[in-house]
Amino acid sequence: MSVEQSINLIWLSLGSVALVEFAAHAAPGAIVLDLQHGLWERGTLEAAIAVAGSSVPVIARCAENSPQAIAQPLDAGAASVLVPLVETADDARRAVAAGRYPPLGKRSAGGVRPLLAGVGAMLEADRHVAVGVLIETVRGVENAAAIAAVPGVDYLFVGTGDLALSRGTGDPGVIARDGAHVLQAARQAGLPCGLFTQDAAGARAALADGYRMAVSANDIDVVKQGFWAACRALG
Repeated sequence: MSVEQSINLIWLSLGSVALVEFAAHAAPGAIVLDLQHGLWERGTLEAAIAVAGSSVPVIARCAENSPQAIAQPLDAGAASVLVPLVETADDARRAVAAGRYPPLGKRSAGGVRPLLAGVGAMLEADRHVAVGVLIETVRGVENAAAIAAVPGVDYLFVGTGDLALSRGTGDPGVIARDGAHVLQAARQAGLPCGLFTQDAAGARAALADGYRMAVSANDIDVVKQGFWAACRALG
């Protein structure tokens, strides 16, 4: 997955393959499947990636920073993994190792989709996988420069929700300063940086500030707001 240009993300948590198809039809830069907090299971993950097809890259927000949690979405055909709660350079090194085949990492070879075209194609696909890390705690913000310097990290991403919990405040100014700190660390390392945003207006502002990835819509809010609007329209 290329992260050389600005990418509009649609974030999906509800575990619906049908919603993935609708999201892909809207032609975003990429789709994020939230395996950490979402309702995705292995079978629906495989189906969702198949439905998205080659036209829309799929990023998997992993359930955790572990070899199995990172390898499973890659085995399903995800273009990128976004590894949560990375707080140190050692955390980042573990994520990179789990996301790459030897000799670059420790990822185990296997799965159904990677081997469809043979081992050679599996190894070639590995060259295009992007490993992203979520900075979403105060400790992660403080160590952002060291995390960004880890070889094999392809991009940083600021998780604003968990960061607000870690900070003990959702004050927009405080979170914005933390984000700017991570963004600067990414720039100094020559890496793109993304930001979790709630809607298109937030995404537009983030991209204008220099972030290269931002969330224009997420399925929970789109569905919730659609139902609320319909009910209110009837009085």
